[in-house]
Amino acid sequence: MTAPVQVLQDSPARASRWRRPVPVLAMGAVCVAVGAFVGQALGGGAARAATAGSAASASAAPKPFYATAFERRPGANELTEIGRKLFFDKTLSASGVMSCASCHDPAHAYGPPNALPVQLGGPTGAVPGLRAVPSLKYRQTTPQFSEHFFDNDGDDSLDQGPTGGFAWDGRAASAHEQAEAPLLSPFEMANADRAGVVARMRGSANAALLRQAFGPHVLDDPGLAWNALVLALEVFQQSPRDFAPFSSRYDAYLRGKGVLTPAEARGLALFEAKDKGNCASCHPSVIKRGAMPVFTDMGHIAIGVPRNAAIPANRDAAFHDLGTCGPLRTDLKDHPEYCGLFKTPSLRNVATRRVFFHNGVMHSLEEAVRFYAQRDTNPERFYPRDGRGHVKVFDDLPAKYRDNLNDEAPFGGKRGGKPALSEPEIRDIVAFLKTLDDAAPAPAAGR
Repeated sequence: MTAPVQVLQDSPARASRWRRPVPVLAMGAVCVAVGAFVGQALGGGAARAATAGSAASASAAPKPFYATAFERRPGANELTEIGRKLFFDKTLSASGVMSCASCHDPAHAYGPPNALPVQLGGPTGAVPGLRAVPSLKYRQTTPQFSEHFFDNDGDDSLDQGPTGGFAWDGRAASAHEQAEAPLLSPFEMANADRAGVVARMRGSANAALLRQAFGPHVLDDPGLAWNALVLALEVFQQSPRDFAPFSSRYDAYLRGKGVLTPAEARGLALFEAKDKGNCASCHPSVIKRGAMPVFTDMGHIAIGVPRNAAIPANRDAAFHDLGTCGPLRTDLKDHPEYCGLFKTPSLRNVATRRVFFHNGVMHSLEEAVRFYAQRDTNPERFYPRDGRGHVKVFDDLPAKYRDNLNDEAPFGGKRGGKPALSEPEIRDIVAFLKTLDDAAPAPAAGR
């Protein structure tokens, strides 16, 4: 087994300014990564045994998350099973009716279980969110967000632009930041603060598991309890069996143990062809250095999907979800070049979804693929018209940010011209995308 590696796909840039990296993980390396970070997270005796002088100076600074000194050090398997139970624990929400699994259903590839564009949460369980819920699968290689990623396997002078991070805007820097965010989000589990979560945790049926795993006093200290809770969720969400099984028909094809139908094979060729779908430029589809593809290059891109009137926040005409530059992410609000960009999601299990794109504006995979091919040639198919009958293209992105839009194939072409993909070709690509669904999971424990 090998350690995680990051490799680059030799493909055209998605935007004229940037090329994109393709982080991948060799088969079996997830186990190594989880085991390694658990060892780091729970610390060895030598790491905690600082000298008296250094301990005094270190006490003034906050300890790193992975340096938390728990009374007991549970192993990766134990943490995974505790995290699995916490993932289904509704006690942790302010409403008492919502768990992580409410939005990230394992029966739907840890994505939304319905066709709502945004899910409902908050203190009453009826507060709508701002964005469509993504799947949590195949995130084990996600790098920390970087504004400037440079090629380390070729021409390292090329700035590949914003890359990585968790969530649609990349604002969570690590797997544990991603795991903790829903607990405090006003749209989701809606706890006012960490102490509130810990207080609810003490009353949970799973409290005994945490005490058994981390030590009898773990819930007495809010900071210690919070780190224990989040660590268990983080380790579970990196479980290869649950979140990165690589069990699709396409995986079998790549291993030489399966075949594609003629339509699926045509779809794969179109998916990879630079003058047709060109999908692989953002969603790499080939094995690199022995690692199976996760179908995202982790980059951030603006494609200008239509505004979704079904999202309550969009009833305010002045509101715009600008992705990487806000409103949920605030540290890049003064970077107009990032406005309208959203992180490229993995296409694994995409056919299990019932809404597509960051705002859930489209409800079929065919229409999502069609948007790429016909956004510029047939915009009237996707965008509304104004009072004079003019098509309001890019109606969810203010004009001052439209230079950020990607215009590479299959985008481009003159209005009324021939799209890059025909209807039969769109159907073939969709047929291929359906081969990316993982095999049905075993019934989830912890419900």
